[in-house]
Amino acid sequence: MYEQLYAAWRREIEDPSLGGLPPDFYAKIADYLVHIREEVSKPAEKKTVKSSLLEHEARNVERMLKELLDLRYRKILKTITRLHKAPIELLANEEAKMCESFVGFASAYEQFAKNLMQGHQAPITVTVIQTKPVIQTPEAPKPEFKPPTHVTHKRLTLRFTKAIP
Repeated sequence: MYEQLYAAWRREIEDPSLGGLPPDFYAKIADYLVHIREEVSKPAEKKTVKSSLLEHEARNVERMLKELLDLRYRKILKTITRLHKAPIELLANEEAKMCESFVGFASAYEQFAKNLMQGHQAPITVTVIQTKPVIQTPEAPKPEFKPPTHVTHKRLTLRFTKAIP
């Protein structure tokens, strides 16, 4: 599993486009990390060379996984905003599920921005995808906010290092 993670990590670093992952990639990585941590935590394995190597491997896996997730997040967002669709064939199962609602958001926001730039304020319609039922409780009346009567002003120095457009 380490080799698969390393290959995916290298591909994402070296290639500016989004690389493909197997659908069960993250599940396998999670199992692999749990297995390494269990091996390290065994009482018989404390203070052994194998234990220290496994600890080092776990740190490397965590670092590569964190970088891989960050790179893929940025590339997925860039792809969705550019193509207005999620590249489902390149995503793992978890990523594909998360991207479903973001594609609609990206399209709606772009349309909103286009209308606003033309001087139109169109009403915004929102489609909410709800997975769990929400239990509504009666709300207590909110206390009225009263601004403080005496406000002290602090001074602030602001320096512009570039011209303001």
